[in-house]
Amino acid sequence: GSHDSFSYWVDEKSPVGPDQATAIKRLARISLVRKIIKKWSVTQNLTFKEQLEGGIRYFDLRVSSKPGEIGQEIYFIHGLFGIKVWDGLEEMNSFLEQHPKEVIFLDFNHFYAMDDSHHHFLINRIRSAFESKLCCVECVEYVTLLYMWEKKHQVLIFYHHPLHQEYPFLWPGNKMPAPWANTTNVHKLLQFLETTLGERSRYGTFHVSQAILTPRVKTIARHLVRGLKNTLVHRNLPMILNWVKAQKPGVMGVNIITSDFVELVDFAATVIALNDLLLEEEESDT
Repeated sequence: GSHDSFSYWVDEKSPVGPDQATAIKRLARISLVRKIIKKWSVTQNLTFKEQLEGGIRYFDLRVSSKPGEIGQEIYFIHGLFGIKVWDGLEEMNSFLEQHPKEVIFLDFNHFYAMDDSHHHFLINRIRSAFESKLCCVECVEYVTLLYMWEKKHQVLIFYHHPLHQEYPFLWPGNKMPAPWANTTNVHKLLQFLETTLGERSRYGTFHVSQAILTPRVKTIARHLVRGLKNTLVHRNLPMILNWVKAQKPGVMGVNIITSDFVELVDFAATVIALNDLLLEEEESDT
């Protein structure tokens, strides 16, 4: 999975999003400030299509309306506004059309400046984009690849808002817990990932290990122009990747792992290779 999957493009000419503090919104009237916000908002370099081609199958999504804009259009957002959600869904659906055995997870976990009418608009967009590819809520353990292929489903939507109850194809957010370390220290991050794996639910949910470091205000202040990638990600990714390599998948093991800048190291290939351990287990059992 990728963290803030949509942030490969954010519009530095747009107003700062409603996910930011009032003080930052005021400062962002200066165009240089918006350039700095962009450096810290972008967590991916690859487009959705490129991420899909590189093996990413879980997408972490934050969305918002544009306050003051006529209509109910919804955009991706992380500090600044990204592309329209509809354009991203279309790009993903195009990939799925060409690869009918591939399955993706879309995790809509943060909503900003959205009332119920915005939510219904977005949910209808999701339905229009994927139609029969959408997998309705089911017991997690039933949802194998074979199950998805037999039903010709390719998309699971996780929707962290009470309105999920009104639509059978929206999985509740509590089926996709993603504990967040909120630290700049890689050792604390790895300890957190170990602890939360040990505490994860044995059955009934998926589980996201967020292998990401989060800048604090003072981190940004000290390294204003360097940005997230040069300050935190480059230096620590090799250590995070070593942790990934040491994991085992399956019950109480890793399930979904997310990272920033997924192409900088062999992240997707390393995570995918963990599945071979499950095959080895099956072979030894038989």
